[in-house]
Amino acid sequence: MKKTDRNSLIVFPILILIGYLVALAGSQGGATLGGVPVFAIAVALAFLIQWLAFIPAYIFQTEKFFDITGGITYITVTGIALCYTRYTVALDARSILIAALVIVWAIRLGTFLFSRIKKAGKDDRFDELKPSFIRFLNVWTIQGLWVTFTAAAALVAITSATRKGLDAFAIVGALVWVIGFAIEIIADAQKSRFNADPSNKGKFIRTGLWSRSRHPNYFGEIVLWIGIAIIAAPVLQGWQWVAMISPLFVTLLLTRVSGIPLLEKKADTKWGGQKDYEEYKKNTPVLIPRLG
Repeated sequence: MKKTDRNSLIVFPILILIGYLVALAGSQGGATLGGVPVFAIAVALAFLIQWLAFIPAYIFQTEKFFDITGGITYITVTGIALCYTRYTVALDARSILIAALVIVWAIRLGTFLFSRIKKAGKDDRFDELKPSFIRFLNVWTIQGLWVTFTAAAALVAITSATRKGLDAFAIVGALVWVIGFAIEIIADAQKSRFNADPSNKGKFIRTGLWSRSRHPNYFGEIVLWIGIAIIAAPVLQGWQWVAMISPLFVTLLLTRVSGIPLLEKKADTKWGGQKDYEEYKKNTPVLIPRLG
């Protein structure tokens, strides 16, 4: 067995343990179904969906429906949390608002990413992972943990036994979400149009929002999850505050792990040394857009 596979065997139970601890903390003071916390059900389902999708993905050695599975998972666990909670705790406007925002975001991003990989034909990030059962399985498991962490604030707020009417937190959070969502959509649309133009082949985008940030879509992503956390904050109690890791996790993931570092490395390999690229990189913030 390769060393990378042996390490992956160690990582797998750690991922499960982390998911279990988050489920345990987020379930405190939440709705239950047959004595089982609804939040924990949602977390378990997030992992189960990934493992079921992994089976055909490994058999056919494809990653084409990886991103769309992530979107489906967000929609499913949010819907389950909303439906099952109402059996023990009355639904309220805050829960419905949060669920609607998460589902809208998931539909938009999931379909966008699926259409992008369908057009590209493949995602080369998976080339070395697909042949290995355990490494490829870990990727899907990590996506389950990603859904859990990212949607934690939303799921805790939806399943919480504490109910509060819409307030300033809800209004401000919704506005922050709209701003982040708009930035993400506009940035993705601008890059898609740029890449679709044959005259831009081999070039990098530096127009529109991309002239103010090297990764404006990621900035929008972080902002919208901060908005969700703001809406959720008033109903969190005790260990439920662990759910506030949601926007922090998104930020760390995109800025330190799988987002910006990978894209920056790829861009440096492709355009590093070019005068226009080096000037763009020097004068354009990596994440937070400059205003002037």
